[in-house]
Amino acid sequence: MNRSTPRPKAKASRSKRARAAATTVPRRESATARRSRAARIADRLAEAYPAARCSLDFANPFQLLVATILSAQCTDRRVNAVTGPLFRRWPDPESLAAARQREVEATIRTTGFFRAKARNILGCCRALVARHGGEVPRSLEELVRLPGVGRKTANVVLGSAFGTASGVVVDTHVGRISRRLGLTRHADAVKAERDLVSLLSRDHWIAFSHRVIEHGRTVCTARSPRCDACPLADLCPKVGLR
Repeated sequence: MNRSTPRPKAKASRSKRARAAATTVPRRESATARRSRAARIADRLAEAYPAARCSLDFANPFQLLVATILSAQCTDRRVNAVTGPLFRRWPDPESLAAARQREVEATIRTTGFFRAKARNILGCCRALVARHGGEVPRSLEELVRLPGVGRKTANVVLGSAFGTASGVVVDTHVGRISRRLGLTRHADAVKAERDLVSLLSRDHWIAFSHRVIEHGRTVCTARSPRCDACPLADLCPKVGLR
């Protein structure tokens, strides 16, 4: 390099929380220390996102169940655009169970994987009518026996429709950010949920996911996380490595 070439300017200094992160979060952390840090993370998220809630539009547990099935590999905004016409035409499990699959496919086409989703929704509604009198069951065990319903969908319905803390919903945002925060190492959602349930008190299970999702959309984004603006910077081991 020519000596006369000016050196590039140093990057702007990080926030105090970001600079302190390397010493606040040790590389090797005991289970007790991790639980304590997880509690502080949950409290900070509650302060930062007190109004966070499920972003799917629904008027009853049945609508939330169908909307959550549709949300796989699809944005909540797109799902909300589809469920309005869907529920106006088929407002309950009985009417949707009797629908033709091709007509349901045409209505939900823009959510992606529409054939499989239509098949799952129809199977789910028929099971609701046959096994539960058209009512959405209130237990995890019964929900996961419905076609198209896994543990994540069941947790969403139980938490947001019934206020039952059956587990922690682990979607793409929750999984990614939980790994960044060192709360789990697992990419598998079930294994990640097991870690989060062991770290968080039960009263945080429902709201934690909504708050993390909002945090992931606004601050801790996938490609360009805004660590300098993050309320969790001093609790995040990844910040100390940047």
